Amino acid sequence: MRDTWGNEVRLTQERLAHLSEHPEMKEQKDKLAETLLEPDVIIQSQSGRAVRLFHRLYKGTIVGDKYLCVVVKYPQVGNAFIITAYLTDKIKRGGILWKR
Repeated sequence: MRDTWGNEVRLTQERLAHLSEHPEMKEQKDKLAETLLEPDVIIQSQSGRAVRLFHRLYKGTIVGDKYLCVVVKYPQVGNAFIITAYLTDKIKRGGILWKR
């Protein structure tokens, strides 16, 4: 997968299996990719400088209208990976890095 800046972002089988344990996240791999490539907003995580939160609003999910938040760690250039992803009511706090 690629992010909005063109960086390659890995999704390991272990992380995909973890996400699939949550009913609302099953079969969402395409939405993960879409959120990374075309987010509504990207936030700098307050938990670490190497972590970015990609948010995109999806209407009509199985839990209603929600933002998909994809959490990506950028430990080194060219080595970004998805930590987790979840549906949320609002955009998380932190510095705005990019906004549509």
